[in-house]
Amino acid sequence: MLKKSYSKTGKICRVTFKYENEEGAESAVIAGEFNTWLLDATPMKKLKNGSFSATVSLPAGETFLFRYVLDGNVWVNDHQADGYAPNEYGEENSIVRV
Repeated sequence: MLKKSYSKTGKICRVTFKYENEEGAESAVIAGEFNTWLLDATPMKKLKNGSFSATVSLPAGETFLFRYVLDGNVWVNDHQADGYAPNEYGEENSIVRV
């Protein structure tokens, strides 16, 4: 799930990424174009209900590819992303538009 909140100037959008974690993963990170796909740049906090959440500030007017990485090696998409785009691995990446 993606929740967006724009700054007063409209130049920055704070995006809260939330993953429901139906797999029961112990850890999750967001890997995407906005953090050069690094697996340690954007860790997600595990909530009491078992889901994961993280908030990232992104420049408004841009589109970014991303995926969630569970337990360090399971790549999954956001089921409520703004869209999807094929990647070089024969799968799809999630899209966030801000």
